Amino acid sequence: MTLTERFEALIPRLETERLILRGFRPSDFESYAEYSASERAKGTGGPAGRVDAWRSFGHMAGHWMLRGYGFFVLEEKASGQAIGTCGPYFPEGWPEREIGWTLWGAQAEGKGYAYEAALAARGFAYETLGWDTVISMILDGNTRSEQLAQRMGCTRDGGFMHEKFGAASIWRHPSPADLGDGGMEAYA
Repeated sequence: MTLTERFEALIPRLETERLILRGFRPSDFESYAEYSASERAKGTGGPAGRVDAWRSFGHMAGHWMLRGYGFFVLEEKASGQAIGTCGPYFPEGWPEREIGWTLWGAQAEGKGYAYEAALAARGFAYETLGWDTVISMILDGNTRSEQLAQRMGCTRDGGFMHEKFGAASIWRHPSPADLGDGGMEAYA
């Protein structure tokens, strides 16, 4: 077993109806680098070249080692393609723990993948990590993510000025008690 395979084995694997949420693989980097170079990456610090994309990719993978949780890579079951990231996240400079999501290409939009993944990630944060509250920090102007947060039952809970990314709104997720199922509504 390679070091990468051993690392991936340490990260939980979640499944939803159409997605596998799993650990990072070196083979995911090309799709991520393409995303990072595009205008789609404005909400995550891009557009960025390959060197900065690699640093960001490594940061997300390493978050698991430093915090014990982090973004999952979203793999579309039907195609086996890595299409984005989603998961519990709390890097330096964030106001509190969050559930974040990013779809890497337009071909993945409009299918409900971000919603499906975010529900599973929130369920993981509540049930497995034992969190009782979580936010999603959404950069001002990212109306698609704001709509997704609203669909998930989140309410706007103030703002935040990030030193690198700029102005963002904080969206508070319903607590496990408010959800009534502990947040596990998305597990297959």
